[in-house]
Amino acid sequence: MDTPRDKIIFLGTGGARFTVAKQLLGSGGAWMDLGGTQILMDPGPGSLVYAIKYHCEPSKLDAIVLSHKHLDHSVDINVMIEAMTEGGWKKRGSVYAPSDAFSDGAVILPYVQKYPEKICLLGEGKEYSLNGVTFTTPVRHIHQVETYGFVFKTPRHTFSWITDTRFFDELSGFYKADLVIINVLSSEQRFPVDHLALPDAERIISEIKPRTAILTHFGMTMWRMKPWEIERRVSEDTGVKVIAARDGMVLDLDEA
Repeated sequence: MDTPRDKIIFLGTGGARFTVAKQLLGSGGAWMDLGGTQILMDPGPGSLVYAIKYHCEPSKLDAIVLSHKHLDHSVDINVMIEAMTEGGWKKRGSVYAPSDAFSDGAVILPYVQKYPEKICLLGEGKEYSLNGVTFTTPVRHIHQVETYGFVFKTPRHTFSWITDTRFFDELSGFYKADLVIINVLSSEQRFPVDHLALPDAERIISEIKPRTAILTHFGMTMWRMKPWEIERRVSEDTGVKVIAARDGMVLDLDEA
């Protein structure tokens, strides 16, 4: 019998308006196969197309997780819910999202909300469980809308994902893990933009000291700096293995 493995497929590594609008980088979110449990996180523009391109089967999804409702994270969530439930004919799967994804300015349409087997509202300090996989939302982020990052635990691995937020001093302490994934929008801090910049990511990596750090969700300034060159410099500066994610990259957690 094959040993279960945990892997993450990056359906896109682009973030923010201009990178997404030009599709310089994909914006489909991330597909996680955690020991056979299939979870899609942040299905932005093109998520369905990228999932098919990278040989992921939407009808096999067990859950869709939304960190927040901004369009570069959520615009394909309705079509992915329909795909997960085979057009609503099979009531299956779970959707995890902040409450404002369903309220005024909702991004999850009312008729689609009837399709999943379960809908769970994300909240600060909460824990969720799905087929032996657990994840927590340790702190509400500083962002324009209700936003959470995640700490995932499987029987084999623990990894954290720091999604969109302004940096704050306590941030690193909530996301300690051997593998940390960080959304890094810009090369320099641009106040009052509520996103992490490269200096913030470097500080987080230096404070957590994970075995591996993955950088993703790049805006234009990060793309122009060539993320594959940034990873080498940040690795040297922090003493941590740093990888700049690529569209379609498959991350095997046993090898990260």
